Amino acid sequence: MSFRRIEDAPNGANALVRVDFNVPMADGKVSDDTRLRAAVPTIKALTDKQCIVMLVAHFDRPKGVRRYPEMSLEKIVEPLSVMLGQPVRFVEDCIGEPVRKALDAASKGDVLLLENVRFHAGEEANDASFAKELAAHAEIFVNDAFSAAHRAHASTEGVTQFLKSYAGKQMERELDALEAALGTPKRPVLGIVGGAKVSTKLELLQNLINKLDKLAIGGGMANTFLYAQGVEIGGSLAEKDMADTAREILAAAKGKCEILLPLDVVVAKEVKPHAQARITGLDDIGADEKILDAGEKTVRKLRDAMKHSHTLIWNGPLGVFEVPPFDQATVIAAQEAAELAKSGKLVAVAGGGDTVAALNHAGVSEDFTFVSTAGGAFLEWMEGKPLPGVEALKR
Repeated sequence: MSFRRIEDAPNGANALVRVDFNVPMADGKVSDDTRLRAAVPTIKALTDKQCIVMLVAHFDRPKGVRRYPEMSLEKIVEPLSVMLGQPVRFVEDCIGEPVRKALDAASKGDVLLLENVRFHAGEEANDASFAKELAAHAEIFVNDAFSAAHRAHASTEGVTQFLKSYAGKQMERELDALEAALGTPKRPVLGIVGGAKVSTKLELLQNLINKLDKLAIGGGMANTFLYAQGVEIGGSLAEKDMADTAREILAAAKGKCEILLPLDVVVAKEVKPHAQARITGLDDIGADEKILDAGEKTVRKLRDAMKHSHTLIWNGPLGVFEVPPFDQATVIAAQEAAELAKSGKLVAVAGGGDTVAALNHAGVSEDFTFVSTAGGAFLEWMEGKPLPGVEALKR
């Protein structure tokens, strides 16, 4: 994928940098600083180039008005300053005179944090005049917020009409990993898609059967496919009205992509920690039982598919991983993928909220080739949709 990187940017420029600082808060303080840490390499790369860095981000949903002081980004200043090892100056707005004054007082290599861009209605409307105001005091634009790249907002897409644009370090890592997974992957390519509903991932499945060599379907989605094939699934979660769609997907995949569905399942009568559960074949599921995880045969087949693949892309757990013992299929499969990735035998890329949580639960997030924390953007990319914030970097 061809896009401009920070190395291509001029030294000493005023850089408007889109970051994702929409972080969890507790008692007015940052409770999870993952997104702040992710932005540090980009900020340091630019300060090393003697750029003045103007960070622009959104926080929560103020709906274009400033009457929510709890949505100010000022609370980010202290933890970010500690991470960077240098002071970060807060600017009370993201456009206009406050930004100009802050820049006049700044020196090369300084870092400014601009106020919540969503305090202006022009942000989410991608208003051209607002985008021009955002860009007014900058010489270059750096996008380091892949998680917001699926939104055509003023701070992700609009400003690129006025400034030469570059990918930040985190954006660069994300795009390189995604290119390796679906753009120009080393084949065979295996996909794992889990989660509750077929209806929420219909476009994803339709795109993947044209891109992958094998696709394993798990979670509640698999129940819908099993039901569509005439399996009695008892009281399991399923979208029975999607049965025809499931059959259409299976038919469309024939000759292109091998679909892997559960061969056996873990069932229980209730979803609670350490509930009495059993592994059974597909022909012996009781009317009062629920499918809550994939069984041992299914996991063995999935591990074998991983060993015979060069690339893996994973979105969604295989079972109700939040409730032991229904986490075992996800954990065992994730550990296998991590081992193969660590040994260099597999490019393993994963993403999506539940997926990240599941891999953290399995203790393997650090061992995957890449784990994307971008939920909506990661899914839209997997669906084959162009992302406005990424397309702008190619121009």
